[in-house]
Order: sequence, then C-alpha cells, then structure tokens
Amino acid sequence: MTLVTPPSLDQEEEEMLVPHSEFVEGPQPIEGPQPIEGPQPMEIAQAETVSTVENQQVDEPQTSRFTWTIDNFSRLTTKKLYSETFTVGGYKWRVLIFPKGNNVDHLSMYLDVADSAALPYGWSRFAQFSLAVVNQIHGKFTIRKDTQHQFNARESDWGFTSFMPLGDLYDPSKGYLVNDTCIIESDVAVRKVIDYWSYDSKKETGFVGLKNQGATCYMNSLLQTLYHIPYFRKAVYHMPTTENDMPSGSIPLALQSLFYKLQYNDTSVATKELTKSFGWDTYDSFMQHDVQELNRVLCEKLEDKMKGTVVEGTIQQLFEGHHMNYIECINVDFKSTRKESFYDLQLDVKGCRDVYTSFDKYVEVERLEGDNKYHAEEHGLQDAKKGVLFIDFPPVLQLQLKRFEYDFMRDTMVKINDRYEFPLQLDLDREDGKYLSPEADRSVRNLYTLHSVLVHSGGVHGGHYYAFIRPTLSDQWFKFDDERVTKEDMKRALEEQYGGEEELPQTNPGFNNTPFKFTKYSNAYMLVYIRESDKEKIICNVDEKDIAEHLRIRLKKEQEEKEDKRRYKAQAHLYTIIKVARDEDLAEQIGKDIYFDLVDHDKVRSFRIQKQMPFNLFKEEVAKEFGIPVQFQRFWIWAKRQNHTYRPNRPLTPQEEAQSVGQLREVSNKTHNAELKLFLEVEIGLNLHPIPPTDKTKEDILLFFKLYDPKKEELRYVGRLFVKSSAKPMEILIKLNEMAGFSPDEEIELFEEIKFEPCVMCEHLDKRSSFRFSQIEDGDIICFQKSPSRESEEQCRYPDVPSFLEYVHNRQVVHFRSLEKPKEDDFCLELSKLHTYDDVVERVAHQLDLDDPSKIRLTPHNCYSQQPKPHPIKYRGVEHLLDMLVHYNQTSDILYYEVLDIPLPELQGLKTLKVAFHHSTKDEVVIHNIRLPRQSTVGDVLNELKTKVELSHPNVELRLLEVFYHKIYKIFPLVEKIENINDQYWTLRAEEIPEEEKNLGPLDRLIHVYHFTKETAQNQLQQVQNFGEPFFLILHDGETLAEVKVRIQKKLQVPDEEFSKWKFAFLSLGRPDYLQDSDIVSSRFQRRDVYGAWEQQYLGLEHSDTAPKRAYAANQNRHAYEKPVKIYN
Repeated sequence: MTLVTPPSLDQEEEEMLVPHSEFVEGPQPIEGPQPIEGPQPMEIAQAETVSTVENQQVDEPQTSRFTWTIDNFSRLTTKKLYSETFTVGGYKWRVLIFPKGNNVDHLSMYLDVADSAALPYGWSRFAQFSLAVVNQIHGKFTIRKDTQHQFNARESDWGFTSFMPLGDLYDPSKGYLVNDTCIIESDVAVRKVIDYWSYDSKKETGFVGLKNQGATCYMNSLLQTLYHIPYFRKAVYHMPTTENDMPSGSIPLALQSLFYKLQYNDTSVATKELTKSFGWDTYDSFMQHDVQELNRVLCEKLEDKMKGTVVEGTIQQLFEGHHMNYIECINVDFKSTRKESFYDLQLDVKGCRDVYTSFDKYVEVERLEGDNKYHAEEHGLQDAKKGVLFIDFPPVLQLQLKRFEYDFMRDTMVKINDRYEFPLQLDLDREDGKYLSPEADRSVRNLYTLHSVLVHSGGVHGGHYYAFIRPTLSDQWFKFDDERVTKEDMKRALEEQYGGEEELPQTNPGFNNTPFKFTKYSNAYMLVYIRESDKEKIICNVDEKDIAEHLRIRLKKEQEEKEDKRRYKAQAHLYTIIKVARDEDLAEQIGKDIYFDLVDHDKVRSFRIQKQMPFNLFKEEVAKEFGIPVQFQRFWIWAKRQNHTYRPNRPLTPQEEAQSVGQLREVSNKTHNAELKLFLEVEIGLNLHPIPPTDKTKEDILLFFKLYDPKKEELRYVGRLFVKSSAKPMEILIKLNEMAGFSPDEEIELFEEIKFEPCVMCEHLDKRSSFRFSQIEDGDIICFQKSPSRESEEQCRYPDVPSFLEYVHNRQVVHFRSLEKPKEDDFCLELSKLHTYDDVVERVAHQLDLDDPSKIRLTPHNCYSQQPKPHPIKYRGVEHLLDMLVHYNQTSDILYYEVLDIPLPELQGLKTLKVAFHHSTKDEVVIHNIRLPRQSTVGDVLNELKTKVELSHPNVELRLLEVFYHKIYKIFPLVEKIENINDQYWTLRAEEIPEEEKNLGPLDRLIHVYHFTKETAQNQLQQVQNFGEPFFLILHDGETLAEVKVRIQKKLQVPDEEFSKWKFAFLSLGRPDYLQDSDIVSSRFQRRDVYGAWEQQYLGLEHSDTAPKRAYAANQNRHAYEKPVKIYN
C-alpha cells in the first residue's frame, strides 16, 4: 500500500491509524485548510493498515503490557515525548505522544520501534497492540484503541493522530488527569511473519488482484465482489461502447476494461482508468470512502448508463427487493401502507448476536401510543402499531452491517467490534415466513447461500478493506486483498470475521501474568448472499464471445504494447542507447531551452543499438539517419568535469571505433549506465558540403562559441573552431566577427563560461594571452559580444555576458495566486531568486496597482499537498525570494498573496479575536472580528465591541465568556491580556450584564443554566447531551422551582404549550436530579464550588433540540466524517 500525506480534511477529527515520519513523502495532491508541514508525523486522510498479514502469522504471539505514568502533564512544553523503552517478543518498543496534539486538537499517540535507526536494512516486524489513556476516577471510561501494523524502516511507528480530544484530557473533572498525572498503557503482542514477496496469485489461485492507488482498498474489495457475480459481469460486457470511447471518460468502457483484465491478465490490475472515469482526481484516490456508499452510487450510475440498452434493468433484476412500511390502528379499522424498493439492507449489529436477530429487529413492531399516538385521518389520534415486512427479496441480497454508529457520550462515530454471526445458508422463510408481508409470493423459496464477505480491519476513520469470496459457491474460499489473492478455508472466511474479542496468553513472566484481551477489529462489514433458486442463472459462464469485438481488439492491443514494453525492459541489458548531439542541436537549444553548457542530451537523436554491434556498423546507421557519409564523421566522447559541467572531451580513436558498441560504453562511462553520449563533428567545406575531418594534434583545441546581444538580451550558438593552444584569441577575432555577422574590425569582448553550479563563473578572457596560458582546453565555451560602450551599459539591464548569465541563473517565474482562490493562477511575474523580500512585495503591489507594498502578505506553497502552507510569511521574515519558494528538498514556483487593510508590520502587532455578540432582546448572534494590539486586555475588547454593536442603553456593561460544547467555562476578567486567549476551539461570547446581576443580595446566587437531552449511548446508559445557548440566572434564597420557571420562560420567550413539556433538573457531575415545582432550588446549589473552577453543578432544562444550528457553532468541534463519494461523469 502506498501512503501519502494529505492535510486534515476540513479539520476532520479522525481516529486515524497513521505512521509518524520525520520526512513527509510526496507527491501529496490533497486539498484542505491545513496542509502538512515540516518534519512531523504523517497524517493520512484514511490510512490503510498495510495489507493484512493474517495469513502470514505462523506462531503464537508474545505479549506484554507497559504502563507509563507522566507527572506534571499539563506543564509539559515539548511538542513530542517518548516513553522509556520496553521489550516484547525480543524487540524494543516505546510509546510516542504529542501532549498538545500533532497539528490537531486531540492527543496524538503512537507505538514506535525504539531502535529502528540501528536495525539492519530491510527489517520488519508485525505487532497487534492497543494504546490507552487510563481514567483514574472511573476505570470504565478508560479510552483504549487497538490496531495492528507491519512495522518497517519507512513506517517505524503507527497509531492514532486523533486519539482523544484535548478538551477531555485536560479537564480535571473527566478523570484522565489527576494531580496533573496522566497514565498511559500499551498492550503489545508480537507475531512472527512469513515474507510473501514472491507470491504469484494467478499461479496459486487462478485469480488476480487489484492495485491500491493509495486508499482504494475499499473500492477493490467491492469491485472483486461485483466481478465475481458473473451475471453482473456479463451485463457490463454487453453495455454498448465504441472504439472511439476513451476508458478514462466512459464508466462502462473503464469497467469493461477492468473486468476483462481481471479475467485474462496474469498480474494485478490497475484501477486508475476507472477512477478517472468517475471524474476523480488523485485526491479522491487518497480519500478512503465508505463501501456501502460507493456500492450505491456505482450501481445507480450503471443503472442510468444501462437505460435504453440491451441490458437495461439488470441492476434491478439482480439487487432490487421491496418491503412494505405499514401503520395499523389497534382500535379502529385503519391501515396505511407504503411500498419501497431497496438495493441493500442495513442491519443492526449492536445488541444483535446474528443476522437472524437483526432481521427480527428489522421487522419488530413499534407501538404508537401515549404522547406518540398516530394521526389516522378522520379517526384522529389513535393507538397503532408500526413496522416493516418484506414483499420480495432480490436474487443477490446485499446486507450492510452497521458496524459504525454515533457515540453521544464521546460525540464521535465509533466502530462496533462486537461478535456478530452470519450463516453459510440464510433462510428468510423461517418461522412460517415471519419476515414476509401478506402479498409476498410464497411460491418463491427465499433460501440464500453466502457468496462473499467484505471485511473492514481498523478503526472508524482508518483501516483496510478486503473480501472473502467463493466465486462458484464451492467449498473453496479466496481472500482478495488488493494485489494478493490467497486460498482460504471456511473458518477464516466466516467464524474469524464475526468480530468480538480474542484472548492472547501472557508469555512474559516479567510483567503481570493475567491474560489480556484484544478486540478483533477485523470483522465482516458487508455480506452478499445468492438465492439458491437463482444460482444457475447468476453463476453463469462468461467468455470472450460476451466481450465486444472492439473491446477485445483494444485490450489485446494494450496487452501487446504492455508485453512489448516488458520485452524491451527484459532485453535492455543487451542494448546500448547512443545519444548523438550535432551542431544543429546546439544551435536549436542554446538561448531557448538552455543557456549553460552546450546541449540537453534528452532532446537529441538517440539510437538503440545492440551491444555486440561493431561501432563502424553503427556509423552506417548514423549515415542513413543524417545523410552524412561515414568518412566525414568524427565522434567525440563527452566528459563530466569536476565543476559539474559536461563537455566534449576527445575524439574516439581508430582502435576504439574498431570495438563493439558495448565495449565503447564501458570505456566512456564509469557509472556503467546504459547510455553512450557522443558529439558528431562534421566539417563543412566552402561548397557547403561535408569534407573529411582534419587530423587533430595535441596542439589543436576544439572550442565552442556563443554570441550575446545585450540590447535583445539574447544568447545564441554561432559555431565552433579549432585553435592552436599556443595561439592568442586576438588571432581569431576576424573569424569570430564573421561568425557573428559583424564587420571584420568590430571591437568584441571575450568571456570563458567556466561553470554555473552552485553559482555562475564567467570570466573575462585576455585576448593577448595564449589559450594555453589561459588554461583553455578541448570542449571549452567562449562567449563574446560587442564591446559595451558607457551609453549601452546604462541603457541595458545586463550589459555584459557575466551579468546576463547571472540573471538567467537566478531568474524565476513565479505564479501568484490569491489566497482566497488557491487553485487558480492570478498572474505571473519574472523575478530573481536573489530578490529581497521588499523587492518581491513591491513587484506584486505594482502588479495590483497598490500604493503601499507593506499591505501585501505572502504565503508559501506546500509542494506535497499542493496547498498554501498554514502560516504566512512574516514581514521581512525571509531574506530572498528563494527562501520563500524552497520547501524541504523541492523548489516551488507558486506564492499566495493577500491584500490587507492595514500594513503587515502593524497587523503582526495585533491579535484578532472572533467574538459572538448575543443581543439582550433580539434573538440574534452577530460575529465580530476584533483586532487590537497584543498587549490589550479583555476590557479593551469589550470597549471596541461597544462601538460595533447595538446596545440596549449606552451605559450598559458587557462581559466576555468562554463557551465550549454548550457550557460556560469562564468569565474573562477585564484585566486579562488577550495575547493568550484562544478562539480556535472555544467560542468567545460577549453579552450585556443584566442590571439585576449587579445588585445581588447576600443570599442570592448566580447559577449556570444549560439545555440538555438524554440519549442512549453505546453502553445502553442514558447520557446527558447539552445543546443550545447556556446562560446565567440569579437564584434568590427560598425560591421554588415554579417561581424560577416563570422567569426562565419569560427570558427565553417559550410558548406555554412547549414549555409545559420541559423538565427541570439539578445536575452535578453529569447526573440529573429532577425537581418538582415545590422544590426550593437554592437548597440544591452549594455555597462554594466543590470541584474548583470547572463548573460541575447547573440547572438543566430537558427538552428536545429543535432549534436550527447557528452557523457560528461550526467551530464547536462538530465532527466531520468522510467526504461523500461522488462519481462525476
């Protein structure tokens, strides 16, 4: 599996299984507001556990528990913290935590191979492990997560980036920090594994797998399941496509192509064409979606594409069933029914032991009575029973097991890993057809055989999918795990996918000896059953005649091309690639594609020549290609010099030309790569025809010449000459003027181009010194130009060759994008890498017609995520443009800009807070961004806010509150500095202080009042769930609940009918104690806060949450889940 690093997606708070890596590998084509930065742990949108190694485990695991007690936890200042090393299974391990989160507002925790840096090349080890933060008050609330991983050099740690919310961890009342001590536990079981690198799926099983594009195992498991329903595959083959269709633009053709390759290929098949036909970009392929959702979307899309074709209706025929929703009155003769179709059924796992129990629950009758009576048209409100019965089941029954559900206590999705059994044969006619409606056709026998089991291994937001399938419904099962297909027995496909717990024996006497249990987090997630009576029709024969001829031709051609490439690679060792550069290439490239050295060898003519071929025969090939007879050819070998330039070094000798091509390559190339680079020298006579090359002595030097024009800022190649090493440049000036098209007596300046990396070296050449004295040798480059006059020096930006080459070397075209539209180029500027910060913002300001460049703020580009980095560049925070563009070992050419309303230096001295102002009488909330100097106080914020909002009267006082998850956590003192106030996670709420609160009597008390509902959580306990806007209320001594209710109703403006349904409770530590109208409310609230600053006691208003969610609640850490699956075409 390939792992890449997307940023957090809309800051999803995910239970991710992730490796932590000091180097983030690219490419990272992922969008999101917070791209991954720096050397830091990798975050993976939905990381997949490396292809499961279940079938590789060969002996009993060695297990141990490690406990880590961390004191002074809230005062830790390090970004990450390692535990001491502990040993399990002969391997050294340690736990790694990020106390303040790894770029998320959750505790991040991983298991790490302690000595990974010292292990030999190619090491790997497999461990099943859990990580836990112990709840020191209530052990049952300990948070424990488990996973498994194949550790290796690239992924030497693995765990959870979003282990638990920091708000819960640092809340002393929650029990995870007691006396500022945190206790972490890790249970580790190490298994030995067998290496399967050489495994051949086709040879061993007759089937091939699908390649994983990054996080597409969920799709692979579904595609394999659909492919192995032959009737479905046949229908896909019969969908009309034409030879003009492109697979990447046509879902039917892409699916046909994929199925054909699964049927006839010998190796695993890629899915990129199919995902491209969905309209997905690389980003979508690295997002793990939901199998159920993809199944529905894909089937709907195919159903639509099949309309009007010979296979119209196939999806319905295979997968569509119908059920009847009914409501039947008990005391009057009235019944309401509604028929609905389904392609799959969602079955409860929680609280159900097997599929039959889930079906029983599905058709369970619900009583509508009391407050929940049914309105039966003319009969009014009636007691009734409500339920679902099945009219018919489809030939292929897809059962989606609800392994994921919402945990209200933790306010997050969780995975249900409970044991849940499913039979090999499923009888839906059981107990006299208890699941069937009266109009069901009882002549159809609803007896089903299990065809495939889709398994999810991992947590709620990460993991791995694979499938167990028996293609012909025989006793032989196969496991389809991305690229690998293996034979499996029935126990592996059924019983081991039921879920539940697995007890691992304790084998290390140095630790406590009690066995510990691991949740089996690999379990069935989707089941496919085929009806016995339809078996022959569905498990039909599919062969080549079912495949359209144009498709067969196209795919066979693809196969042949692939085979040619494979053969080409296989025979590569028998051939040498010879790249031949000529004067024509130099003239074509210099000044356009390149400026330094002489040629880009990748753009010259290349020959693929057998190594045994004599070089003289190769010269005949060249004669045919270029029309240059053999006797006029002279070849030079190129050499890489110590200063990293690449120049023709010397001509081939007659002895070398008598050798084979292969021998010559060995002579010329110390790195032994497969290429031989040559320069073909051809002398042209006066009649413009080739002439034989002149004999070259040691005294003769071959020089190459480039001409520079300062006015046009143009450099071009003008030719080459042989000179005598004892000669002087002044002796060839007339010849150079002739080559340049100048008059013979034109004054020219000569420069030697010496090198260009890491910096340009181009030095003036003394015309009066000999070439030997100036250390000029074969292959050197002389640049020349007209001698610059003082006037031209002032007029030209780059008056001489060195300044021009310096400019070219540092020239950088930068694509500027508005930070608000980070996908679109706005404009491009040609800049220099040496431009200062001021130079760059001045050029941008000029482009935008902005007078003040200090109002420009720039943000660099993350080359891996293709997103803006999260932090902008500070005013003069970098020296040069190059510093803005470099991202680790890559250089970007993108910068993002913003135009600020005040200068950046001024803004950097300010702090911006997002404050929600609650009007005292109007039911409205307005968000204000308050920007003040960092040293300002809360009082300054409130004074600034007063100038922006409508107040009930001018002299009113305001207060600022910290609200989190619908509770008030803090009233900010007016003198508190704003520099350390965080408005990212909590809401800052400003409100008027009511007059009555200013005049509290000696026995009056200010209490918190919160709205709540009670939800049934995963453990069947009723959990309090707060919602809505919390507020303060004055409680007078001796006041009854009835009196308090009158004031609350008036304050909240709740109608009588609705208010009459509300219940009132005193809540302490989350437990409601319901109050009666006659109860004295103040007696419940103690004089002091027993539990310190954290509120523990409040008056709760229990009622249903009917209010629409306000937009500003978005930063209250409402959990986002996976991006929905979309197929765009």
